[in-house]
Amino acid sequence: MVSIFGLSHDISLLLFALISIVGLIVLIAKFKTNPFIALIVAALFMGLISGMKLPDIVKSFQDGVASTLGFIAIVIGLGTMLGKMMAESGGAERIARTLIRAFGEKNVHWAMMVVAVICGIPVFFQVGVVLLIPLVFVIAKHTGTSLVKIGLSLVAGLAVVHSLVPPHPAAMLAVGIFHADLGKTILLSILVAIPAAAVAGPIYGSYIAKKVIVEPTGELVEQFTKAQQKELPGFGITLLTILLPVILMLLATLVDVTLPATSGLRIVVDFIGSPVVALLISLVFAFYSFGFARGFDKNDLLKFTNESLGPVASIILIIGAGGGFNKILTSSGVSEAIAKLATGAHISPLVLAFVIAGIIRAAVGSATVAMTTSAGIVAPLVATIPGTSPELLVLAVGAGSIMLSHVNDSGFWLIKEFFNMSVAQTLKTWTAMETILSFVAFGIVLLLSLVV
Repeated sequence: MVSIFGLSHDISLLLFALISIVGLIVLIAKFKTNPFIALIVAALFMGLISGMKLPDIVKSFQDGVASTLGFIAIVIGLGTMLGKMMAESGGAERIARTLIRAFGEKNVHWAMMVVAVICGIPVFFQVGVVLLIPLVFVIAKHTGTSLVKIGLSLVAGLAVVHSLVPPHPAAMLAVGIFHADLGKTILLSILVAIPAAAVAGPIYGSYIAKKVIVEPTGELVEQFTKAQQKELPGFGITLLTILLPVILMLLATLVDVTLPATSGLRIVVDFIGSPVVALLISLVFAFYSFGFARGFDKNDLLKFTNESLGPVASIILIIGAGGGFNKILTSSGVSEAIAKLATGAHISPLVLAFVIAGIIRAAVGSATVAMTTSAGIVAPLVATIPGTSPELLVLAVGAGSIMLSHVNDSGFWLIKEFFNMSVAQTLKTWTAMETILSFVAFGIVLLLSLVV
């Protein structure tokens, strides 16, 4: 073990980890290095500076990537295909139109939040924005409601689901790292996500819309408000298709608490309700409900599924490299050092998880990197501090990973350009919304910790 300036081994390890993380931040934010490359460099540097043996550095990193992607890559692939089928069939638009009729024009911003939470379950944030942003323009045009008011409600729902609710990859990864119960995490994440989205989206959006007035570009208005020519799928079949993977996973959790481990029915339901099988079943069902039933043929389905995988390649690589970096941090002893210091200082693991994730998100701009890194660091505390709920740790990390999205986050620029806002306006709307979302979600997590 290498130490510097006469410091203890634990303090030296933490200093090395800090140097590695700062280096990671500088590579991404200052030198615009691809996060995948930056994570590999930071991981190898951490292994070298901490005194790990050279063969162990490479093996640990490879093991971290393999263990992470062995599960997450499958979830990403199946989930992305499901999202593509929903987009091509018009299922998301059907849900939006139905809910808007139910809520009424005066409450369309609340309807958009609900749409985002529902439709955001099987898709990535960026995909959800591109998929649903036309509805924001259509609704704003026909109801006269502020684009900011409706838009923030939409992105708040998408953002909170993306960071908190499994089966999204980052949340699923945290579930695995903390060995949390998946079904319980889903239930608790919904309890946290909906009120947090309500405060940061419709409530804050209604306030800031009076101060930030935006006019979208004419080209976008024309493109997004064109009348839809295709017949949309029914609301019931659309909702069932989107929620089917969550229903199957929740069913598996239910039988786990009601049936003995030796029960044949429980074994079968656990198999069907495993994330990979549940998503596969849902995707196959979507081939019918969103595909053949909508008039698409087998060639169309092949085209859709092939097209959906290209855009997520970088996401898969970043998640894998993040898992490798986590493994290096664990193998070098950083996680144990933090656990010792946190235990001695009586720092709440929930607070530690939230703060670390928030700092990394603000500095790096990636919620995925923030969740991956902070979960790997905080995970050992689950064993050293009795009574800490692993499910709430997942949500604490997720809440921290939302905050302070700014110019180093691709989502910042995505929202800025769609809504034709200045940087200052985007900071007042998007960045403020993300930060409110983060702190409200964490506040609810702390309240839940009193009873869970």
